[in-house]
Amino acid sequence: MMPPEYEFRIIYDEYYQKIVQYLTRIVGPNDAEDTTQDVFEKVSRSIKEFRGDSKLSTWIYRIATNTAIDRLRSAAYKQSSNHGPIEEAAGLEDQNGWAAPQPITIDQTVILKEMSECVVAFVDNLPSDYKTVIVLSKLEGLPNKEIAEILGISLENVKVRLNRAKAKLKATLNEGCDFYHNEQNTLACDRK
Repeated sequence: MMPPEYEFRIIYDEYYQKIVQYLTRIVGPNDAEDTTQDVFEKVSRSIKEFRGDSKLSTWIYRIATNTAIDRLRSAAYKQSSNHGPIEEAAGLEDQNGWAAPQPITIDQTVILKEMSECVVAFVDNLPSDYKTVIVLSKLEGLPNKEIAEILGISLENVKVRLNRAKAKLKATLNEGCDFYHNEQNTLACDRK
């Protein structure tokens, strides 16, 4: 008999919003709900086989990641123009891990929002392996060890992939943006 903490309804209630938010950052807001439903169908079918070798959250994020990768590779996804960049994710600006302390002025708020949208647009264009590791690390705030378990790769590979993703992101940001300090001495950027 399955312990009550693993009953599907409890799992669904606890993880549904987290997985929707995660998948919104990976596949975009238009595909996140459908992909999340696919994830929880898989969780429902497989929960009896969960052995507890990893944390339940790690197991669910791994299913979500694999489902998202399958969706991103599908011909239907590639042909669709309905999926949007990750900056459309609700609340991303406040949770992105790159935001400075809460700005004081309206001008600073606008500048921070523009920069956040710019950065996440560049994250959205990273190759899927890099995008996934950046989202799991910087946006979801997961430790490298858990990312390794989710992606089914070694801890060393996570570190390498994360470093390469950061380097690629930095290079594309430098190619695509001009960073400067404005009159209020706030870091700002303009797309080239």
